[in-house]
Amino acid sequence: MKYVSTRNHEDKLTAAEVIIKGIAPDGGLYVPEITPQFDLTMMGILPSCTFQERVAVIIEQFLPEFSEKEIDKAVAAAYNQKNFSVKEIAPVVLLEDGTAVLELWHGPTAAFKDMALQLLPQLLKLSMKKTKDKSKIAILTATSGDTGKAALEGFKDVPGTKIIVFYPFDGVSAVQKQQMVTTEGKNTYVIGCSGNFDDAQTGVKNIFADKELAQELLAKNIKLSSANSINWGRLLPQIAYYFSAYAEMQNHKQIGLSEKLNFVVPSGNFGNILAGYYAKAMGLPINKLICASNSNNVLAEFFTTGKYNRKRNFMKTVSPSMDIIVSSNLERLLYLVSNGDSERVSSWMNQLATNGEYCIDSKTAADIKEVFWADWINEEDTLRTINKVYFERGYLLDPHTAVAWRSLERYRKQTGDVTPSVIVSTASPFKFSAAVLGAIGGMDVLHDKDEFQMLDILAKGTGWPIPQPLQGLDKRPVLHGSYCAREEMKEIVNAILLD
Repeated sequence: MKYVSTRNHEDKLTAAEVIIKGIAPDGGLYVPEITPQFDLTMMGILPSCTFQERVAVIIEQFLPEFSEKEIDKAVAAAYNQKNFSVKEIAPVVLLEDGTAVLELWHGPTAAFKDMALQLLPQLLKLSMKKTKDKSKIAILTATSGDTGKAALEGFKDVPGTKIIVFYPFDGVSAVQKQQMVTTEGKNTYVIGCSGNFDDAQTGVKNIFADKELAQELLAKNIKLSSANSINWGRLLPQIAYYFSAYAEMQNHKQIGLSEKLNFVVPSGNFGNILAGYYAKAMGLPINKLICASNSNNVLAEFFTTGKYNRKRNFMKTVSPSMDIIVSSNLERLLYLVSNGDSERVSSWMNQLATNGEYCIDSKTAADIKEVFWADWINEEDTLRTINKVYFERGYLLDPHTAVAWRSLERYRKQTGDVTPSVIVSTASPFKFSAAVLGAIGGMDVLHDKDEFQMLDILAKGTGWPIPQPLQGLDKRPVLHGSYCAREEMKEIVNAILLD
């Protein structure tokens, strides 16, 4: 199996090569030339397998040059009781017949990014070995809040690497910021920058595309790579938990072998739900992928109208990890749905860069609607949903998961579809304690309290334990206090890597 850029087919690389590179030199994203098919008979075996066994059997389909032993070792190093607080790693909690929650937040940063970013460093180390590459690796990443800390935890003190994380200084929660700026590790760098996540992401992409910088780094035996979901090695592990969730729904007696399932995914940069699309393309019996957005509803508008328009006001919401207007991974979906038409994909991406918008053709739009349904939820509805689900079911939703829950309710009402559904829960409610506490206790509870005091109030009021990674967070020393204007991002990278 070879990998190509979404914007041209000229260069064909191995999985190891694309994991190291992260993003293609032409600005495109790497995708496998073909999508491997998963034998449906294996679906009858997966329910009795461990999470680790399920991951290994899925990702090996995309990593032909990696041995079974190498993959098993990498998976074991990523998913274990040291890194994750529950044996199941990604448990599926059944809340009522036909509705379950896939909890992806039991890792070292209490967010779903851990699911991929505990495995990516293992895959990167193997990739360097496979390619006999002796270079030093510089991981360069933009974050809307959760990717940054998860990447820092995955790569801190990994020999031969440095990791640089840019985050929008005023665009993450206090807990998210404190998690990042207290990160230990001699190879970690955390920089707040002006603007929003899209500005940080654009700055990182521009640095990757800077050929002069690439040559300067190469002269010092340094290569840039990414921990964002633009890196195929970040996206690949996420495919596996869709298969695992399907197997768990079989164990819960909600579906039989080959019966359809819906997944509802809170979406910002589109990587998480794209992994679900790959799972469906491999043969997993998925009926609908429901794309749930917040008030930054660029994706909902796109799926409804076929037009992608980033020329809109940026909204700061209670679900900040979804406060994204340029959803990078949508490019991969367009490539897949257009049957690998890289010229059309390049044209759309050029229009987006030049004009701030593009419109896909009617056939492509219709093909996408066969699989996807999309909606967006405003702030008030998000908070009402957190309140309703807690007081009716005793279950705490973080704001991102609440957006997904409410989207499922609206989907069922509008379509009448009663297919069993899994809501993909992307963060612990304690990562966003202010919003959750305000939703269930009223805004008066928040008076004169900081976000760290709210952790204790939320735990005492609900009986839910504070996740270990968040305990005592405000007492940890701040180790990273750097700040830059978004125009200075390249200068910062130069100073870290070249000086």
